[in-house]
Amino acid sequence: MKSVDLSVGLGLGLAALLGGTLAHAQSVDQLWENNCLKCHGDRGQGGGAGTRTLLDESLRDLTGSDISRRFYDAIREGHEDQGMPAFGEALTPAQSWALVNKIREFQEAARRRAGNVAKPGAKGVYASKHHQYRVERVVERGLDVPWGVAFITSANGDVPAGTMLITERPGSVFLHSTGKPGGRLSDRIRGTPEVRNRGQGGMMEVAVHPRFAENGWIYLGYTERHEANGRDLGLTKVVRGRLKKTGDDWSWTDQQTIFEGDKEHYTRADLHFGIRIAFDPADDSILYFAIGDRGEDPSRGAKQGAQDLTRPNGKVYRVKDDGSIPSDNPFVGTTAESGKVYEGIWSFGHRNPQGLTFDLNGNLWTTEHGPRGGDELNLVLKGRNYGWPIVSFGIQYSGVPFRTPWPDTQGAEAQDKDIAMPTYVWLPSIGACGLDVARGPDAGGAGGQFPKWQGDLLAGGLSGQNVDRIRVRVQAEGQAAGAQVVEREELIHFIGRVRDVVTGPDGSIYVVLNDPDSVIRLVNAG
Repeated sequence: MKSVDLSVGLGLGLAALLGGTLAHAQSVDQLWENNCLKCHGDRGQGGGAGTRTLLDESLRDLTGSDISRRFYDAIREGHEDQGMPAFGEALTPAQSWALVNKIREFQEAARRRAGNVAKPGAKGVYASKHHQYRVERVVERGLDVPWGVAFITSANGDVPAGTMLITERPGSVFLHSTGKPGGRLSDRIRGTPEVRNRGQGGMMEVAVHPRFAENGWIYLGYTERHEANGRDLGLTKVVRGRLKKTGDDWSWTDQQTIFEGDKEHYTRADLHFGIRIAFDPADDSILYFAIGDRGEDPSRGAKQGAQDLTRPNGKVYRVKDDGSIPSDNPFVGTTAESGKVYEGIWSFGHRNPQGLTFDLNGNLWTTEHGPRGGDELNLVLKGRNYGWPIVSFGIQYSGVPFRTPWPDTQGAEAQDKDIAMPTYVWLPSIGACGLDVARGPDAGGAGGQFPKWQGDLLAGGLSGQNVDRIRVRVQAEGQAAGAQVVEREELIHFIGRVRDVVTGPDGSIYVVLNDPDSVIRLVNAG
């Protein structure tokens, strides 16, 4: 990344802002309006007191992390030769970081206004760095908040190969006869679990066992209801079952529980359930799944559940395909004074993971929501702490400062913890949801629709209404692994809220949309 003098962009206007008295409870929007607008403009365009624009592409970078840290350091340490004093004592670290978030929001808005979005050209064809592609409509009507899809690649009993499974958040699960345009959507599968259809919860994830042809197992992740003392409580649960056909009707049978939390950990919260499921490509008897932090707000006195091994929320889990716990999990045999440790935990400190997949080299990845700003792509490693809510790249949804992203900018609480940093950060947030890897149709992953995307991650966004292609380079293996984004581009934008992204059996990229509720796919256009 080329060197940039951040003081030129920040200029005297921000210096004037930082010299003022700031109330920590003020939102960053109020801070900007009251103190920055005169010099930096209402969009960060600059002009007042000779300040230059903050919107120049040279003030952006690929990851949204390195240059953001340089903005932060400029605010804290100042540039005396440019007339900008240091404000490390006048501002808290969280206030300084909140201002960086605001600048990044301005930059992204400017990029969108300039037309830098994925959009089709002649005859509906999109052009990317490596491939041309078009969008096909697979399911256009008959769905109500579709959440996840999965494919049956090998027949078992009544279920033919080529079938696509679709979940709806209100509780239904369907079969689609072909997974292609022109296929038929079945009636609702009877007997699937009753869900707590409230807020962000309901029927969510669906996954197919890699040895489905032998065992017929299908896995569902959903919000289970539990009533206690007149309260309607919920928590994410994972089950497996099989499908049986009678006439034209499908039914769910042989249900077994794979994971459920202790009833004392069910809450009234309607937020952050997760969930995604991924089978280990090196051992298909092992599966991973992710559960969100349940929306607990530590700024309001809530417990830091994502940091607590005795609570189920804010974790990635590793279990056997029957729900039993592998003996080599990192917290097997661990004890805690506050209660029983969940021994299925693989990693912790996650906020709301709604993307989970293995890449073609066997690395496990998750995407997860930040608050306002700071959605993350994380390389998930055994036993690691991913920081929430001790560190965060975001601020409160209200705009009030919250945390800083780096342990060295926090107090002893953060510095004493070995926190794994994200590989990629979306600033501002895209509402990261759905994650898969581009691959071909055979066991080796060669060929397919998009051979030049082979091995790249495909990440969706709800609020961003986007699908990003991300190429990463992992520098090492095991617990010392680190990764770097080397290429990123947006494949689609503003077609709908992206709920799931799945590579189909033939290498097509399937995208589940909300608003409009539909399933589309990306196919090679030559």
